[in-house]
Amino acid sequence: MGNIREALTTSFKKRNLPVLLSVFVLALTCLLHNIAQAAASDALTKEGFATYVASLKTEAVNKGMDLDKLDEAFATITFRPTVVKSDKNQPEKKITLDDYLATRVPDWKVKQAVAKYDEHSTLLEKIAKEYGVQARFIVALWGNESNFGKIQGNYSVLSALASLAYEGRREKLFKDNFFAALQILNEGHTSLDALQGSWAGAMGQTQFMPISFLNYAVDYDGDGKKDIWGTEADVFASIANYLSSEGWNSKGTWGRQVKLSGAVPFSGLAKANMKPLSFWKQNGVTRFDGSALPNVDINASLIMPDGEDGRIYLVYDNFHTLMKWNRSSYFGISVGYLSERIKRGY
Repeated sequence: MGNIREALTTSFKKRNLPVLLSVFVLALTCLLHNIAQAAASDALTKEGFATYVASLKTEAVNKGMDLDKLDEAFATITFRPTVVKSDKNQPEKKITLDDYLATRVPDWKVKQAVAKYDEHSTLLEKIAKEYGVQARFIVALWGNESNFGKIQGNYSVLSALASLAYEGRREKLFKDNFFAALQILNEGHTSLDALQGSWAGAMGQTQFMPISFLNYAVDYDGDGKKDIWGTEADVFASIANYLSSEGWNSKGTWGRQVKLSGAVPFSGLAKANMKPLSFWKQNGVTRFDGSALPNVDINASLIMPDGEDGRIYLVYDNFHTLMKWNRSSYFGISVGYLSERIKRGY
């Protein structure tokens, strides 16, 4: 009996040797990767950061920035390993769109959004008309990004961006934003103490990265400062200017939730997959209540963020503009959904 068991074990090992080797190689690769990551983290020192920051200052001087302002700004920059850790450890847990909407657009936030819309309706409608962006979308983005200005982040933008650039994986991105942040200070839009934001360097009630600030922020009240931290007129106009600059159409909306009555030929946000509503109608797509899609000459993308068993949407060009603001379809849908609730009054 023992000989039979030994023979079977030997046979099993021979047949599965390639699989065992593959598993071993994969485990070894993961181990070496973790060792390399740990070594890279250990290599990030305060001394190395100081040397790196000194090179940033030299580069800023060569760009012609005011030396006195640079001395003041660079004296405040410290290494923030926590932002590097946050960048490396983005949450991997997959949540559903329903979970996301429940946390991003709860009823209490909808109530606040409607109240904020009513409170600032005169200013919002004025800006909406000037920029061609419906006011409800301005408020929806404001609410989603910073809870109407209440959550802006308390990290030093300069320290966060310098730390992330020093870490090196996306050095150019964070370095370019670092110099943009210095330019914001150089132009006097905010004070050094007030230049705070998220761990990734997103700033103010709009949560603009510094480069986006330079491209889209607006001094709407004409005081010489583009104040996205504390001046709501500037906040609203900056949001509207971003959307308008990126192709927003005030005569259209963002999309609609739909149902499928059969298989569709394709889906996704690729421009090649945008088809007229008549095409989707012919392929069995209906309104969410089961009625026919409207007879409107407009192109739409069919998206299924959670697959065919989850929520399904037809989204229009304005949704593609929202995706330039944030590449998450979950985020875009949450903004659209909140805008619809604002339109309904709750």
